[in-house]
Amino acid sequence: MSVQSWVLAADVRRLGGMVRALRGLGGGVTVGVVGPRSVVEAAAAAGADRVIWINVADDVPAEAYASALAATVSAAKPRVVLATTTPPDRALLGAAAAAVGAVVVPGVFGISLEGETVVVERTDLGGRVVETLQSGAPVAGLYIGEDTPFPGDVPPTPIERLENSRPADIRIEKTEPVIGARGGLRDAERVVAVGRGLKAKEDLALVEDLAETLGAEIGCSMPIADDFGWVPKERYIGRSGQHISPRLYVAIGISGAPQHLEGVRDAKVVVAINADPEARIFRRADYGIVGDLYEVIPALQAALGQVTVKDHA
Repeated sequence: MSVQSWVLAADVRRLGGMVRALRGLGGGVTVGVVGPRSVVEAAAAAGADRVIWINVADDVPAEAYASALAATVSAAKPRVVLATTTPPDRALLGAAAAAVGAVVVPGVFGISLEGETVVVERTDLGGRVVETLQSGAPVAGLYIGEDTPFPGDVPPTPIERLENSRPADIRIEKTEPVIGARGGLRDAERVVAVGRGLKAKEDLALVEDLAETLGAEIGCSMPIADDFGWVPKERYIGRSGQHISPRLYVAIGISGAPQHLEGVRDAKVVVAINADPEARIFRRADYGIVGDLYEVIPALQAALGQVTVKDHA
């Protein structure tokens, strides 16, 4: 048996991974895009059977078209719909789930069929367990699985523009950076993040100096923002916080809880600094330094200073 399935997307994150996951169900895969041309062109290269596009005006958020897209999804009667955990994708998925009568399942990283039953693998309890669920009803999944490159040996899927899609009466009034932030975490090439290994708020200066040297944005684990309030909550990285994909991610004094690691799943190179050699963060790290951050960071700064001098010699 095979089933029809959809991917809903407002940006390019995990498009390849979601299409590949749904390919295993054997039926047709449609990608519904609410966003600019760059996103729909990426969707067309992701290997789907069909790509439907709702273009958005600069002052209209993707969420405004959730109902319009949901009506199209509902007419197709898919058994499975996937989207990422970003706020616009959540809104698109929620509207589609209501229209299709689907059960919403968060934390999905695997999906398959057993006869007429949809089998979903998802994380639960902060990533400490994996659950296998079976559903006879349609499934709307928030996908956190691995991404995959787009296939390079297939022609782009033709793009069908969904005309006469009337948005809800909502507009973007203004966009402004967070006070005190040099830029956005999501678009940063380099990010330095700090966790509970830091002993006092005043010691943030050490981390900030390293970030300045690297030209990096500052991030943090959840306790630093929520429990201690040392860093603005907009800088918290994790499942319910920021999901980032920098070329370099430096985790300082962060143990590596699953909910944090989910936020850096797409980081290219991870460097971990932790005094505990058994810290879970080292399982994700490409490079690890076991040591006291109060000793390691000054040593790194000194080494980086030497590199800077040599580069300009």
